[in-house]
Amino acid sequence: QVQLVESGGGLVQTGGSLRLSCAASGRTFSRYVMGWFRQAPGKEREFVAAISESGGSTYYADSVKGRFTISRDNLKNTMYLQMNSLRPEDTAVYYCAAKTTWSDVMVRYGNWGQGTQVTVSS
Repeated sequence: QVQLVESGGGLVQTGGSLRLSCAASGRTFSRYVMGWFRQAPGKEREFVAAISESGGSTYYADSVKGRFTISRDNLKNTMYLQMNSLRPEDTAVYYCAAKTTWSDVMVRYGNWGQGTQVTVSS
């Protein structure tokens, strides 16, 4: 099991940037595939991005490709989501999650953080 805590959310204007962090407890962080998800009010939770255990592979939802960058620092047990060119439709609670395999990278995550709110004003 890995415990996850997100931070870095806030209020930003359209076109602005934010960097989210996901801090993991335990000494096995580097064994997990990590992902970011988001949930807007009244909508289902959706996949945003994922990164492999070593950080060598990444995968993005089409809606954020070219604007968001996922990364990780296994020495710091932390994953990041750099969000640029933010749009009002990016407004959501953002969650980090962990799983043990790269297959079906958009689903079947077993460990979740509590979420951090991102609000993009128009």
